[in-house]
Amino acid sequence: MKDRQVQNVLIVGGGISGLSAALALQKAGIEVEVAEKELDWNVYGVGIIQPPNALRALNEIGLADACIKQGTSYSGFDYYTGQGDFLFYTPSPTIEGYPGVNGISRRKLHEILFNTVEKADTKIYMGTTVSQIQNDEHKVTVELDNGITKTYDLVIGSDGANSSLRNLLFTDVEQRYSGQGVWRYNLPRRKEIDKGLFYYGKDSKAGLVPMSETEMYLLVTTHEPGNPKFPKSELHHLLKKRISVFGGVIAEVAEHIVNPDEVVYRPIFTHLMPKPWYNNRVVLVGDAAHSTAPHLGQGASIAIEDVIVLADLLKRNLSVSETLEAFMEKRFERCKLIVENSNQLVEWELLKAADQLKEKVDVGKYVKETLEKMNAPILTELNV
Repeated sequence: MKDRQVQNVLIVGGGISGLSAALALQKAGIEVEVAEKELDWNVYGVGIIQPPNALRALNEIGLADACIKQGTSYSGFDYYTGQGDFLFYTPSPTIEGYPGVNGISRRKLHEILFNTVEKADTKIYMGTTVSQIQNDEHKVTVELDNGITKTYDLVIGSDGANSSLRNLLFTDVEQRYSGQGVWRYNLPRRKEIDKGLFYYGKDSKAGLVPMSETEMYLLVTTHEPGNPKFPKSELHHLLKKRISVFGGVIAEVAEHIVNPDEVVYRPIFTHLMPKPWYNNRVVLVGDAAHSTAPHLGQGASIAIEDVIVLADLLKRNLSVSETLEAFMEKRFERCKLIVENSNQLVEWELLKAADQLKEKVDVGKYVKETLEKMNAPILTELNV
């Protein structure tokens, strides 16, 4: 369509949000190119939780069924004391047609996304990022560090929490260290693990998340004051030490933690970029705009939602400024809810660990109410 306001787009970053954006924009008839800074697809992490709103967003690009097929779906989570005494089961809020939770390997999710992008003959520049950018209200001219210079109608920054594109064009965003770190490790799935589970200790929590018939992953959230740096060669010992306070099945899986290279540890940083997330014809999505603690399992979900909503708005062929204003109207408060409510859960856990939690807190109710809000529709009419 020659009179389309946005005909070609550069996506900076080839992670979950970047590849989802490529598919959503191509479906809308827009020419897409992707610049990915890594030379090879080195997928971070072990597994991921997909709540119903993530699957609903993925369905917009035809990939929800593939994720469900290659992952493991279940209805909710069992909760235990730190020593393994059963407390209660909580079903996850659902959207009609989708399970309460789908667990999947991050690598499998990336393969689903990448293989679909590749079939569409999308041009991907590997080992490449933006070195210079000229951005005005009419066009964006980008110089990539592979020597290519090209002009686009729109540039989407999906290059993560440490976004280089954000640093080029926007004011500094302070990433807040939460005081916690999260540890993950792949394990063989035990037959009795038919849903997700969490053990709550005084200073930490541990969970097991099924990813397939044969795989599950361990996740452990711990208080790590001062954001310590750990030697890679010791990560398996450090993780085993941290779960030594737990009983039950968490204690039983410790024997499988043997390889430091398979331990994924990340300090938890969060940020919410103030409005607007765009500058002329450059817009940030996903972790580049909002990075959240993992306590609600919504980080990747809201990143995918961002690009589904943006693609839907671009199909309406409004002016670029109207499109991006509408994008902020639809996304800011929703993403703010996840960042702030996840931060609240972190704060309660730290206060509890320090014996300073004075108020009575119903964490389960808080989580349930937040997730119910996330099941509200994201593709609705606009007042523009």
